[in-house]
Amino acid sequence: MKNLGRRIYQGIQRHLTLLKGLFILSVLVFVIFEVGRIFRDLNGEQLRASLTTQSPVTLLAMLVIGFLAILPMLNYDFVIAELLPEEYSFWYKVKSGWIVNTFTNIAGFGGFLGASLRANFYGKKASQKEILIAISKIALFLLAGLSIWCLISIVLIFGFGIGQIYANYWLWLVGGACYFPVLLGSTRLKNAAFFSDLSVKRILRLTAGSFFEWGFAGGFFLLIGYFLEIKGDLLQVLPLFMIANIIGVISMVPGGLGTFDLFMIFGLSAIGVGNADAVVWLSFYRVFYYIMPFLVGVGLFTHDAGSRLNHYLQGLPRQIMQKIAHHFIVFFLYISGIILLLVATVPNFAITNTVIGQLYPYTFFFLDRVTNIIVAFVMLGLARGVANRVKRVYWPLMILLVIAIANTLWRDFSIKLAVFLILVLLASLLLKRELYREKIEFSWNDRIVDGAIFVGVFLLYSFVGIANSPHLHHRKPVPTALLFPSERIWLVGFVGLLVAAATLFIVFRYLSRGGHKIATPFDETRISKVIAEYGGNEVSHLAYLKDKSVYFYQEDGEDQVFLLFRKKADRLIVMGEPVGNPDKFIDAIEALMREADLIDCHLAFYEISAELTMQLHEIGFDFIKFGEEGYVKLADFTLVGKKRRAERALMNKFEREGYQFELLTPPFSDDLMAELKAVSDDWLDGRVEKGFSLGFFDPNYLQQAAIAVIYDPEHRIVAFANDMPTGTKEVSSIDLMRHRKDAPSGIMDEVFISLFEHNKAEGYEYFNLGMAPLANVGTSEFSFIEEKIAHLIYEYGYHFYGFQGLRTYKKKYTTKWIPKYIAYQKRTSIIFTMLQILLVVNQKVTETPQRKGLAGHFMRFVQIGNLTNNQDK
Repeated sequence: MKNLGRRIYQGIQRHLTLLKGLFILSVLVFVIFEVGRIFRDLNGEQLRASLTTQSPVTLLAMLVIGFLAILPMLNYDFVIAELLPEEYSFWYKVKSGWIVNTFTNIAGFGGFLGASLRANFYGKKASQKEILIAISKIALFLLAGLSIWCLISIVLIFGFGIGQIYANYWLWLVGGACYFPVLLGSTRLKNAAFFSDLSVKRILRLTAGSFFEWGFAGGFFLLIGYFLEIKGDLLQVLPLFMIANIIGVISMVPGGLGTFDLFMIFGLSAIGVGNADAVVWLSFYRVFYYIMPFLVGVGLFTHDAGSRLNHYLQGLPRQIMQKIAHHFIVFFLYISGIILLLVATVPNFAITNTVIGQLYPYTFFFLDRVTNIIVAFVMLGLARGVANRVKRVYWPLMILLVIAIANTLWRDFSIKLAVFLILVLLASLLLKRELYREKIEFSWNDRIVDGAIFVGVFLLYSFVGIANSPHLHHRKPVPTALLFPSERIWLVGFVGLLVAAATLFIVFRYLSRGGHKIATPFDETRISKVIAEYGGNEVSHLAYLKDKSVYFYQEDGEDQVFLLFRKKADRLIVMGEPVGNPDKFIDAIEALMREADLIDCHLAFYEISAELTMQLHEIGFDFIKFGEEGYVKLADFTLVGKKRRAERALMNKFEREGYQFELLTPPFSDDLMAELKAVSDDWLDGRVEKGFSLGFFDPNYLQQAAIAVIYDPEHRIVAFANDMPTGTKEVSSIDLMRHRKDAPSGIMDEVFISLFEHNKAEGYEYFNLGMAPLANVGTSEFSFIEEKIAHLIYEYGYHFYGFQGLRTYKKKYTTKWIPKYIAYQKRTSIIFTMLQILLVVNQKVTETPQRKGLAGHFMRFVQIGNLTNNQDK
């Protein structure tokens, strides 16, 4: 038998965590059923009618005093904590005590539930025996105070004649009064080792706590009678209250429900209190002493159980709850704001529409139409802030909700509406950790959605005003749904719309200001140091143009990586791949993503390799192929043979005519810069300089690397191209390629071939000819729809730009084609991303009048080899 007991004990120890989990789950199930039972037992109509007869001050007083009446019960938990080895914080004891005592008030179960809950809260370090002994000692004193009040009631009845009408129940009072002397005698016995650690001070504390618990409950019951203006001497009810509690305790019914109530109704009738008044009196007592504290206890217990479960599941439940609350509040604010606007702008339509009629009771009520319009716009503005997770929206939202809920319940109270709005408030409380962004950055999608709502409201309201104009009535009858009370009311509402629009503008300004800066000021030294230490890439040299923002990623105070980007709306368009330590690329990108997320921005990468695209896909990016980049393998390039007859003849022709190639190294003189500027201006022919993915004529930029020039027989520069150093001997390339209008045909072939041969001699492996946009994009029948559209542009867009001609031109030199991609964060629009990239790539960098037409939009899709259609031919 002893071995069996040991095995059972060991089995319990092995599965203790599971048993605790099952216990918590069982309590949660009990809570759900108990809350349901409470609301079923309540007479909703009668309670509502009673509540509406009381002033808000009275109801608030009963709520506060009811909570204060619970406080003496917390004394038990403070004493229990002293009897156990572990130290507990003050607020932990308050929370645990509130849960245990409010649950016990409702459920009863002879103290079993209270003992189980206390074992759950205080059993972390103490043994089961220690917990059981401590709880048992406290449980004996739960009725000590009631016993003393029974003795006081006997004195009141037989000594002062107070409650004399209940003298027939003296036996109950005497039986109750005997409990405390017997308990006190047991604690003082010499051989009572069980009570050895209960000092006189602790006994007095427990007795006083129990005395005040029952005294506060009785006093609160009498106070409710006072608030309800019950006639008669209320002090006579005190002995009745104690007798009813003795009967309720002996009955073992949870909370004495039924036995206590029936006896109280019967006893109150003896002093002239009608049954209806008695029921209301008891209902208020149940609501403010039992139910409201119990609901707070449910919230605390759910939070405590949720915290344990959340810790066990590594934070996943909290994240799920926060996201559910976030989506619910956004949906609620948008729906409420739109319904308020409809009710204010087209009241007849809102009233006659069944869907709006069902939803409207679950929104807010305010003073008048103008207030509704203004608040509706504010709600829509805050909804956008919540949707975008801006943290500074939290307190304005909470203030608005509290005011709106209080006003709504004051004007149209119902239990269902109150519960629903409390859920809204609780969901809003869960939002705090979900709202983390420093500011709002309006995406194009946000602008379209919100703009459609706001513009739609103004157009609808204007149309209603026109339709209700007296001058139009003789032409056509106004639809019933659009009827409006009067022109004056419409005009007041229109002024309200203008005020609301101004208010909304202030809300959006408040939400969109601030936020930290991601980019660092241009620092040529830091850029050059990273390139010198780790090498550059195809775009690293573009950093010296200063037309892009630079983000540096550091570790231990040392620059590891930098990225070039430009902001457009809520997109940070990153040009090419990161520059720096390859081992830190993803770390740098994730760091930039986090910083961008704080200011409500998203990343999009333009012209990146397949390798980086796949790495980005693993951290939440989608992608689309943008085109191909042509590479010439310099070791294989030669003018010998039939394949290069045309190029060989062209080079021989330029040599015979006296054209010379030369690679100039910086620094360059002002005269040379002036001559290059003349060539550039002649080539531009009034077109606008653009940057981002391609260089533009900037003296400081051109001073950073060598420039290849072609001299004519008069030693005049007719064409030039600037070198794009990558910091390694692997790949070479050029950026600007410009020539005079009167330069001979094929002059750029002279530049390319001369550079091929020069860089081959210098030991470079490849020459990068640059992008062929949209080449080999969407050619498969299984390609994405966006890629198929891109393929159609490639096939039939020759009227706007020579996509195929450009690829054909580069194909005659290219050894291999390397695909390039655009990558964008998931849950962002590919269409908007492409349009924003298009705008960034085509953003002018000079004040020269912009070339009109679609050709101007497509010109800068090319990174290198940006030739005109005539050159392609």
